[in-house]
Amino acid sequence: MPVDLTVNGTVHRVDLPEDVPLLWVLRDALNLTGTKYGCGVASCGACTVQIDGEAVRSCQVALGDVWGAVITIEGHGTPDALSALQQAWIDHQVAQCGYCQSGQILQAAALLAENPRPTDAEIDSAMAGNLCRCGTYPRIRAAIKSAAGMEG
Repeated sequence: MPVDLTVNGTVHRVDLPEDVPLLWVLRDALNLTGTKYGCGVASCGACTVQIDGEAVRSCQVALGDVWGAVITIEGHGTPDALSALQQAWIDHQVAQCGYCQSGQILQAAALLAENPRPTDAEIDSAMAGNLCRCGTYPRIRAAIKSAAGMEG
């Protein structure tokens, strides 16, 4: 049975089994490939998107269980109008390989929406489930603080 899914402000009618992970709906059916497959078991955070502002691992949310509007990295700013986090990521040269960055940014956006002035410990705690093989954690923390209008 087709499911209506709102992604980045656009309603899409998706005719896939309801048990298909949201990650594959986004990547394969909607061609939104900014959301990455990392581990498939919600341990790495590469597939992080937001549903109604909550950061979730799209590899573990079934299409039939999506409870609200989905935001992917493609819906978080545009090339002509970057979000504060995206600009901070550039300013602090966070990305090296870049694979984890879409999930990192969406996790950070959820953190800042809930806590606009997080401490280092709060940033580290909120971001702990998003792994970066390049080890840019100090740059990630600095970029989040910068986007929050704090020192970075």
